[in-house]
Amino acid sequence: MLNKKLTFGLVAFASLMTLSACGSSSQSENSLETIKEKGTLTVAMNPEFAPFEFKTLVDGKDTVVGADVEIAKAIGEELGVEVKFSTMSFNNVLAAVKSGKADIAISGISATEERQKVYDFSDTYYESKSVLIVQKAELSTYTDTDSFADKSIGTQKGSIQETIAKSNLSSAHIVSLTQPGEAINELKSGQVQGVVLEEAIAKGYVAKNDDLAIADISLKSDSTDAYAVAMPKGSDELKEAVNKVIKELKAEGKIDSFVQAVYEQSLETSE
Repeated sequence: MLNKKLTFGLVAFASLMTLSACGSSSQSENSLETIKEKGTLTVAMNPEFAPFEFKTLVDGKDTVVGADVEIAKAIGEELGVEVKFSTMSFNNVLAAVKSGKADIAISGISATEERQKVYDFSDTYYESKSVLIVQKAELSTYTDTDSFADKSIGTQKGSIQETIAKSNLSSAHIVSLTQPGEAINELKSGQVQGVVLEEAIAKGYVAKNDDLAIADISLKSDSTDAYAVAMPKGSDELKEAVNKVIKELKAEGKIDSFVQAVYEQSLETSE
């Protein structure tokens, strides 16, 4: 009887392990297969991050454009599917991927060690640098991070810049807001004395606001701040396809040209 029970237990255990292995295998392919089957790639992003993603009028329609949008379109073309953009606040972008509401997220996302525990990330496609924006009239006042002791610094909630602000400006009061534009408005009205943003985005705001400037202050980061595409854990084949697109775009210099084109457009608009 004992041998019979033992044999049954071993068979059941073996069956369970086989099912687990199959489940793991299908999970790694599931993201890519599901996207191709439904014929659409749903991309989560926060359209408040020019030149990477922002809203503008195109033929009278409110449209999301920017460098990340072009990257998403290139991925969709590689997969042979239609691309749909799902816009939301930045602190909800990754959560949308985790919950299955979006297939991938492209929104100036840094692949931190903490995030890599929960999500798969593509190869990086853009190296980012964080800078401090201040009122131009206050440039001579704010010459180093110590100048901001007991001052207020605006950042975007959930962004890598929020982390950088907290680590570099520990003696300042960090004000985390939903959108970069809110932080800029707070700076212009004097509610905060500085705003930490990604350099390309900062240049865009400064180009449109003559009363603002980028301070000559270096901000240190514990890791290289580089953007990558986020996707569900176990998305091996999808990640391979996305990496192929990123490699090709970088080799052709297209990603830098996407960013530069939008930056130049912002300069023309501000004139």
